[in-house]
Amino acid sequence: QVQLVESGGGLVQAGGSLRLSCAGSGRTFSTYAMAWFRQAPGKEREFVAALSWGGGNPWYANSVKGRFTLSRDSAKSTMYLQMNSLEPEDTAVYYCAAGRVYRLGVSSDYTFWGQGTQVTVSS
Repeated sequence: QVQLVESGGGLVQAGGSLRLSCAGSGRTFSTYAMAWFRQAPGKEREFVAALSWGGGNPWYANSVKGRFTLSRDSAKSTMYLQMNSLEPEDTAVYYCAAGRVYRLGVSSDYTFWGQGTQVTVSS
C-alpha cells in the first residue's frame, strides 16, 4: 500500500508563489509514475504535471507550462510542485497521485491518491 501526504497549500495573492510537497511511502518513485492533479469547485479533476516511473523530463499541462516546476527528491521520497506566477484560475484542491500508468494525464489510471491540499489565489 502506498500512502501519499500533500502539504504546502495556502492563500496567496495573484503573481505569488507556493511550493507543494507530496511525501510518499516506500519505494514510490522507483515503482510508480507520480503526478499532480487539481480540482476546482464545480469542475472536473484536471491534470497538472507528472513524472514517469522511469524518470525523464516532467510533463506539464499547457495551462501551467512555464509557471510550475515538478521535481523530486528520491532520498526523501518526496515530490514537489513549485508554482510561480499564480493566477486566480489556479485556485483548486491539489492532489498527489501515484500508479503504474502509461497515460500520465489520465486521473482514472492512478491507483493511489493523497488527501489534497487547498490552494487559493486571490486577485
